[in-house]
Amino acid sequence: MATLSDQLLHRIRDAHKRRKLTWLERAYLPAIAQGLWLTSTHFWGNLFLHIAHRVGLFRNRPASVTIQYPDQLRNTSPRLRTRHRLTKREDGTPRCVACMMCETICPARCIYITPGEHPDPNVEKFPRSFDINLGLCVYCGYCVEACPEDAIRMDTQRHDIAAYSRDGMWLDIKELINPGSKQFTDAPQKFVQLDLEDFKRLPAAPLPPPPGTGEVPYGSEGTPSQRSGSPSP
Repeated sequence: MATLSDQLLHRIRDAHKRRKLTWLERAYLPAIAQGLWLTSTHFWGNLFLHIAHRVGLFRNRPASVTIQYPDQLRNTSPRLRTRHRLTKREDGTPRCVACMMCETICPARCIYITPGEHPDPNVEKFPRSFDINLGLCVYCGYCVEACPEDAIRMDTQRHDIAAYSRDGMWLDIKELINPGSKQFTDAPQKFVQLDLEDFKRLPAAPLPPPPGTGEVPYGSEGTPSQRSGSPSP
């Protein structure tokens, strides 16, 4: 049985047995002409479709293979981990019981929880504050895996994350409960503490769109009306 070094030696020897290129092949003229023809075909074809789109024709045909971000979003995999959110109970309070498992298992140490006493003895605790520093988060998903209450998910379909400062990458409990409530122009808030009654008074946010559809989440930074003022990631 031939070893790896013998196989490598045979490949090197076979490389020297390649046929010699003809004069026309060594001039590279056919390859240059073929490349120019292919590039010109795509260029003029895309230019025609872009002009046709301006007058409302051939809308069902894309003008290029490139996704026209941010006006067009890629259909992502259903398994893609996007920005975090906290799930809620029927009364609007978070499902989180402040067990600190997500904060403990986080390898980036970017989750900060302040627990509070819950009046229901079956629940015991709730998060008065729940903060995530996206500037440190590595999107490993360990917090989702470790949560025993299915209280945190990464299915918001928000992956165009940017901010003007490091503090702008900070998500407080209001943003985690209602993704999309925070805008780039909002002043960053850290360790915002809420009572149970405060959670019930927060405005209800719709559920995120199904994964893999390319739909824009509600209130997302990625909506066309808000992208013009967005900073670069």
